[in-house]
Amino acid sequence: MKSRFITLGAACVALFATVSIGQAQDPATKNNDRPNRWHHKRGNRLEHLTKALDLTPEQQAKIRPIFDQAKPQMKAARQESKEKMVAIRENTMAQVRPILTPAQQQKFDALKKAREDMRKARQEMRDAIKND
Repeated sequence: MKSRFITLGAACVALFATVSIGQAQDPATKNNDRPNRWHHKRGNRLEHLTKALDLTPEQQAKIRPIFDQAKPQMKAARQESKEKMVAIRENTMAQVRPILTPAQQQKFDALKKAREDMRKARQEMRDAIKND
């Protein structure tokens, strides 16, 4: 267990160092070709369909507003799903904790805190990348 905490601590230090280095980079050396990694990975849906189906400009013009209208609905559905998953996870953990011995509960709480710290560190990294 001790080695897990050491490994977790080392991972946190490496993560924070990465964030610090990323924030300290010269703006001239930024990679502006991919400002939003996830968007780049998924790609532009209309562009993908245009290539796959050989859409005409007229078809593209009709399809674009459909995608634009669906975008906020998709975002809301993802957020709602995320909130439900968090609630389910919290409920599950609340049911598991009382079953554990006091020593196990301490370890359980430490693991939960470590997981939360890592989540926060990842979010800080995302925010730092987004703000670059």
